[in-house]
Amino acid sequence: MRDAIKQMSKYVPGFQPPDGEQWIKLNTNENPYPPSPQVAEAIRQELGDGGSLRKYPDPPSQSAREAAADLYGYDPDWIIMANGSDELLNNLIRTFVGEGEELAYLNPSYSYYATLAAIQGAKVKTFTLTEEGEIADFPERYRGKLFFLTSPNAPLGISFDNDRIAELAGRCDGVLVVDEAYADFAEINALDLVGQHDNVIVTRTFSKSYGLAGMRLGLAIARPEVVDALDKIRDHYNIDRLAQVAAVAALKDQDYLQDTVQKICATRQWFAGELETLGYALLPSQANYVFAIPPDRNGKRVYDALFERKILVRFFSDPALAHGLRISIGTREEMETSVAALKEIG
Repeated sequence: MRDAIKQMSKYVPGFQPPDGEQWIKLNTNENPYPPSPQVAEAIRQELGDGGSLRKYPDPPSQSAREAAADLYGYDPDWIIMANGSDELLNNLIRTFVGEGEELAYLNPSYSYYATLAAIQGAKVKTFTLTEEGEIADFPERYRGKLFFLTSPNAPLGISFDNDRIAELAGRCDGVLVVDEAYADFAEINALDLVGQHDNVIVTRTFSKSYGLAGMRLGLAIARPEVVDALDKIRDHYNIDRLAQVAAVAALKDQDYLQDTVQKICATRQWFAGELETLGYALLPSQANYVFAIPPDRNGKRVYDALFERKILVRFFSDPALAHGLRISIGTREEMETSVAALKEIG
């Protein structure tokens, strides 16, 4: 067994309760609404009598690439589909970062980066992200092979504007990957920068805004030579038949997406106002969650009290985050129940 695997720590995802229907689940940023009805219809049509499932799926997921290309304004050879955006993050490291070479990301940001780096035997450098949205100690030239920028940031919810991202791209010798898992909830995104800068790649997921966490779908927008490299190392049948038709249907139903996003953002705004009346401090979120800091700055106390009431939120033991909680935005009813519980807890 490789030493890197023996020594690495497991990634611990958010708690998934076995009796999920009895909980208000606000800990893994899932969409509280179902995906577009067109997704279910596309899956039913693909299933038919089940005969199509005996055949392998289309290896490049071409129909999904074309649907994404139409939506985002790029040619299909600038798009690659993936088995969740995590597959892309992993394959980007495999593509650009050799064993012993360095990649970087912000602290705090998506904690799975550390696991993926350890799998590949990569060195890691982190730069501190302040609650004011500043990146501490980022060098004039970052000479590492790859830099992950999560925007909006998880778990803080802060977004970076395109001028700031473009500046960072200009200071990176290697690749800047803008991880836009939550971009559909934000006012801005970095899609245009892919065409403007040789070293910018954008990754997206269907798990959040499209309500398809159970399908494991993601995509990246990148230059054709990058897409070609990623095509070489992905599993040749990485997206199954049902997921492919689900992706196409979801991408084509933008009216449903926008309606869902607007409901979540409106609930986010209402919930943030309610928390502020309770004395919580909140960072300005551009995602489908808020990072909420209780008046006594004791996130664990509030997490435990909510857990007792079968309301799940995300607590991070990292000292940089333990003073607060990341709370996903559910339905208005779920958030009203959560506010009532927080009033009881004090």
